[in-house]
Amino acid sequence: MAKSLEEYCVANSIRPSALTFELADYTRKAIPGSNMLIGELEASLLSFLIHTIGAKRVLELGTFTGYSALCMAEQLPADGELITIDVNPGTTELAQSYWDKSPHGKKIHARLDGGEQALAALKGDFDLIFVDADKVNYPMYVTWARDHLSDRGVIVVDNTLWSGKVLSENPDQHTAKIMEATRIATGWDDFVATLLPVRDGMLLLKRKR
Repeated sequence: MAKSLEEYCVANSIRPSALTFELADYTRKAIPGSNMLIGELEASLLSFLIHTIGAKRVLELGTFTGYSALCMAEQLPADGELITIDVNPGTTELAQSYWDKSPHGKKIHARLDGGEQALAALKGDFDLIFVDADKVNYPMYVTWARDHLSDRGVIVVDNTLWSGKVLSENPDQHTAKIMEATRIATGWDDFVATLLPVRDGMLLLKRKR
């Protein structure tokens, strides 16, 4: 999509607070790997989904600097909860410093852990599960998400196009795991799926009625 068209889409979509723009700007200027930030259009779609399903409890796998968590928390009701998991204490601390500036920050609970250990400590089901963590564990993450999704819930898997590498005949390990996770999730007979070319690919999954 041409940048001008994407900007037009963003301008006519749900937009997060000025604080999120400040956080995104700081991340791009000062934090290595800033390409891991989700885009504004992706944030808008996540926000739209939260309102569409009436989500109250969200799980995010992969916090980075906290931009996506804050964007989603702003759309949750006052009694909503967002649990976000990451293994990097430095970026999580930065994220917390921005969440503390927001009236919605109290909805966000960060956990420093990774992989199966992080998931094993979680209780209950979630209305929206956003998978955006280490790609090697993607198959495990989507399988876990299916078993911990509320009846109205939606799973969103990020980076499912992986800069087009998913079309490679000889994919590297990360690409292969993303492709495996996509095959697993789109093979569930009791779910509907759509893979959108938003940002680096967003796979959306929801149980059939």
